[in-house]
Amino acid sequence: MARYIYEHKNWTDFTWDDKAINAILGEVRLMQGKIIGQMNALGFFAKEEATLTSLTLDVVKSSEIEGELLNYEQVRSSIARRLGINTAGLVPSSRHIEGIVEMMLDATQRYKLPLTEKRLFGWHAALFPTGYSGPYKIEVGRYRTGKIQIVSGAMGKEKVHYEAVKPELVKTEMDKFLNWFNNDNTLDTVLKAAIAHFWFIIIHPFDDGNGRIGRAITDMLLARAENSGERFYSMSSQILVERKRYYKILQKVQHSTGNITEWIEWFLHCLKNAMLATENTTQKILQKAEFWKLHEQTPINERQRLMLNKLFDGFEGKLKTSKWAKITKTSTDTALRDIKDLVEKGILKPTNEGGRSANYKLVDL
Repeated sequence: MARYIYEHKNWTDFTWDDKAINAILGEVRLMQGKIIGQMNALGFFAKEEATLTSLTLDVVKSSEIEGELLNYEQVRSSIARRLGINTAGLVPSSRHIEGIVEMMLDATQRYKLPLTEKRLFGWHAALFPTGYSGPYKIEVGRYRTGKIQIVSGAMGKEKVHYEAVKPELVKTEMDKFLNWFNNDNTLDTVLKAAIAHFWFIIIHPFDDGNGRIGRAITDMLLARAENSGERFYSMSSQILVERKRYYKILQKVQHSTGNITEWIEWFLHCLKNAMLATENTTQKILQKAEFWKLHEQTPINERQRLMLNKLFDGFEGKLKTSKWAKITKTSTDTALRDIKDLVEKGILKPTNEGGRSANYKLVDL
């Protein structure tokens, strides 16, 4: 059995091949600048909208990687409330979601503060407010005192993918990690984000939630790299897309003797893909911002505002009067009046499909 990276002496003196990563690191840095430039040109409303979307995706997708599906609207509402963003149709969210959002926002909004043991314990406690992970009681808000193995397969035929650092070494290893995190300013911060993610996952300091906390640490360093709490792309969304490769690379590099070039390359490419994916979202946000700018003076009621935002955010299926009534919780008559009003204002138009009930869509800007 190949040795784990942490079994080597001075295992955290990581090495990598600069030549292999310099080009992609340069591309990532260029794209970060480009996205920030595009967003700054958008103005306040659109930037707020983009940040809200990215943070929501980050929370939802980071949990999805662990096989947990969170309610998108609840997460979005929780973030909007905490950031003081005024959006229509806020819904109450569960204590569990509040905790996950709290951790994410602490990492991305207070990114300049040092990362301490106390802060990490707070994040961990926020992730598991009941002290349980599913049906299992876990150690919450402190480092694990038990062994950890990552296993798959049926009982009796388990395959061990990884065995983490021994519990009695966790505190020493984490002290070293936090000291490096807070005091080493020699590296490019994006590169530091890649190393921090790997280093933290290798230690696996908690009973559960290591993946999500590891990704929050990544987001914290990416916020530092951009010197901004505004988030315009979601690394977790992209990791979810590339999940198989993510685990494969981690599994391979955990047996290296300290050279982590392959991991850094993968991380930077994943980050680049996350930013490319954002360009599509940005187009939608741009259209939405343009629209509301155009209709700043147009009288539009709350129900209409809610439905128009839904249409911009990617409405499922066709817009009919009955759907409008159901979503806005009004009568069909009121819904029809709302829609006709928007048709007269040149905002909505009926689609050409005949039939008993008309469908409506946004007039192209």
